[in-house]
Amino acid sequence: MSDWLSHNLLTILLFLPAIGGAVVILAPREQARKIALGFTIATFLLSLLILVPFEWSTPGESASVYGYAEGPGSGGVVQMVTAVPWIESFNIYYRIGVDGLSLPLILLSTFICVLACIASWNIQKMTKGYMALFLFLETGILGVFLSLDFFLFYVFFEVSLLPMYFLIGIWGGPRKEYAAIKFFLYTLAGSIGLLIVLIGTYLATGTFDLIALAGAEQQGAIADWIGEAKWISLLFFCLLMLGFLIKVPAVPFHTWLPDAHVEAPTPMSMILAAILLKMGGYGIFRVAYPLYSEAAMQLWWLVAIVGVVSIIYGALVAMAQTDFKRLVAYSSVSHMGLVVLGAAMMTAPAVNGALFMMVAHGITSAMLFFIVGVVYERAHHRELRRLGGLASTMPIYTGFSTVGMFANLGLPGLCGFVGEVLVLIGAFAAAGSDQLLMRGGYAQAWQIYTLAVIACFGMILTAGYMLWTIQRVFFGPEKPEYKEFPEVDGREIVVLTPLAAMAILLGILPTVFFFVFTNNTVDALMKLFG
Repeated sequence: MSDWLSHNLLTILLFLPAIGGAVVILAPREQARKIALGFTIATFLLSLLILVPFEWSTPGESASVYGYAEGPGSGGVVQMVTAVPWIESFNIYYRIGVDGLSLPLILLSTFICVLACIASWNIQKMTKGYMALFLFLETGILGVFLSLDFFLFYVFFEVSLLPMYFLIGIWGGPRKEYAAIKFFLYTLAGSIGLLIVLIGTYLATGTFDLIALAGAEQQGAIADWIGEAKWISLLFFCLLMLGFLIKVPAVPFHTWLPDAHVEAPTPMSMILAAILLKMGGYGIFRVAYPLYSEAAMQLWWLVAIVGVVSIIYGALVAMAQTDFKRLVAYSSVSHMGLVVLGAAMMTAPAVNGALFMMVAHGITSAMLFFIVGVVYERAHHRELRRLGGLASTMPIYTGFSTVGMFANLGLPGLCGFVGEVLVLIGAFAAAGSDQLLMRGGYAQAWQIYTLAVIACFGMILTAGYMLWTIQRVFFGPEKPEYKEFPEVDGREIVVLTPLAAMAILLGILPTVFFFVFTNNTVDALMKLFG
């Protein structure tokens, strides 16, 4: 790889989809789909090129510095950094880079966008506008995961709202306007808190550099600015968490998600569940915890309770659903609760599990929402009570669906199992004496054990409603009206096959496909908490 390409790779990756969106607008309508697919594939291939210069961890290796890598063996974890002055009077930079936290999510995003573009092939209404907004959305998503400047992060966090708002509001179902507005208002409300913290942190430190803000010097500047008013750091942490928990979403900030999923077209449900929800989890690990680690240690119990309540509530409500798509939506609430719980526990296994869970859920949720879309195109409804016996009519579809649902419930050998087990191991490990000491007396062992045990029951509930769904949809008496359903076609197989393959590969070889990227970053994050 040439030096020029290596230096500019991330910038090209970031803006290539937006360029594609502009090309789509200028191109003939009949070429919009092909152009969009070409640009999403090119973006995915470019994201794979990051693996060439990226220095991943080796067994036994540990990062010593949560900072920028200046060369092999430097200890820094953030690599391929581009920093260009943007608004110099406020010390705002166009600063982007990758580390073990962002790289898996970048690869996930570009991968899912290719499949979502293929899933969008049947979109007939205002095709040019749809494909252009789709590509602009991809740039917004990548901007969030690449940004190392707090201001830039906030800009992309907001920019990603607009395309999704229109994609739901124009191409969605009967209540699309309501769902789009609810999605927009909830996320915007959370963003106000981020803006307050952004301004306050800048006034304290004079910088928006997210990596520098996690360092001892800037942490000291924040502490000096706060002074005796310790409640300010707690308030700022809560405002950050509010913004990110709405995006996750966690209970009680979740109510926008089922409505958005039910009304969104299938490809947008795939992107919403697989990628956009992960922006909330990513924000917790990139912004909230590194910047306000002391507050995170004090309020760990609050974050943990939110995570556990989300796990149990999401699973129970999913079990009560009669709409197939709404069931999968509440399943997302439950699984993202595991991510929140992993963050709260602040142990290496729990954090690694939370990061893995984000990627694994991205794969399984995209697969499940597409599975729902396949049956909806044929039956023209999503009522579980009216489905049944599809295993004999659509055996290939049943096979793909079984893989996706088993991965979602955490069957060993599939991707969902690894993340769930690591989060729970990390939760129980958090009750160890060293971990309790790290929390500075803010936790007792029995509190952590109680929350971990309750979370385990959530896994049982997940297995229950997923197995029940399999039984209702695919087995039982064959419905006469479904005997003529066509089997999955070539386009649908092209979408489902890579998702099923990744669900299996991540379950069998998690080290090869994931942990080799994240170990150094997680080690460095742990050092921020002492």
